[in-house]
Amino acid sequence: MRNIKLSVLDQSQVKRGGTAKEALEQSGELVQLAEALGFTRYWVSEHHNFKMVAGSAPEVLIPYLAGKTNTIKIGSGGIMLPNHSALKVAENFGLLETLYPGRIDLGIGRAPGGDRLSSHLLNPANNFSEKDFMQQLVDVQAFLRGDELPDTIHEKVKSYPRPEQIPNLWILTSSGDSAQFAAHFGMALSFAHFINPEGGPDVVEFYRHNFKPSPERQTPEVNMGIFAFCSEDKEKIQQWITEFDYRMLHIESGATGDLPSYEEIMSIKYSLAQKARIAYNRGRFVAGTPEEVQRKFLKLADQYDIEEIMVATMAENFEDRKESYRLLAQIFPQ
Repeated sequence: MRNIKLSVLDQSQVKRGGTAKEALEQSGELVQLAEALGFTRYWVSEHHNFKMVAGSAPEVLIPYLAGKTNTIKIGSGGIMLPNHSALKVAENFGLLETLYPGRIDLGIGRAPGGDRLSSHLLNPANNFSEKDFMQQLVDVQAFLRGDELPDTIHEKVKSYPRPEQIPNLWILTSSGDSAQFAAHFGMALSFAHFINPEGGPDVVEFYRHNFKPSPERQTPEVNMGIFAFCSEDKEKIQQWITEFDYRMLHIESGATGDLPSYEEIMSIKYSLAQKARIAYNRGRFVAGTPEEVQRKFLKLADQYDIEEIMVATMAENFEDRKESYRLLAQIFPQ
């Protein structure tokens, strides 16, 4: 059986009737559980103008989580780079790597992490240009390394503090477009299967074939992220699927209100278009008993030819969420 490493993607979900403070405290508890279970890394996401998610600033949340743990890698999944200046990202993560050497991952994405108006307010110079994103990647690497690139700002401006080694650099992608940047710059690649369940293995193959070694990374490295829920209670599994089907429609519709109760969701009559979207979205998650999840994870690992799966588990009941990760760790001992 393929040896699969497990990691956590935490979106600091604000549960129904809950608060952002509770969600962040649960992230603090969950990262300690993930470390105790032997998970490889723990990433937090960047979202804006979205009250169901408390994680708007990974650079603030990461030190809170790293301070509660000792060995697990902590990082961003990801920093949406066009929302920020390359210098500030390098300063933030150079400082984090200095504080927690060898434990910091800088996962970088190109999506807005919300709506475009929010992105514009975060960075009024952002014009969503692929060329600009590539230049930002050049700048982040140069700032972190302390490179003096001729005839550029890097001859005059440096990022401090400069850690002994730079953070682990990852590129996040769901469409596959950013895989070319990961390959070109010699960074690791994380494919967001939880956003796009189609084409991922082909993207990974392209990345591996085109990978160019960098000073920090000589060989390609890949993981894949997916929504998942594991339980020994089949009734809980079905309830989770029912609620998650609605959650995805709720998010995709741009709705900003609270999620309805399970009983209310059960009474909803979906249109044909909604049913079709639900069928598609079911490719974005895995839910089942330990045996069912093990089989599906192994299949995905074979399709992607990877050794690491990053699991995002949303659940209204925090105990169910923790138990899901415990069961995963039993399926794939870490």
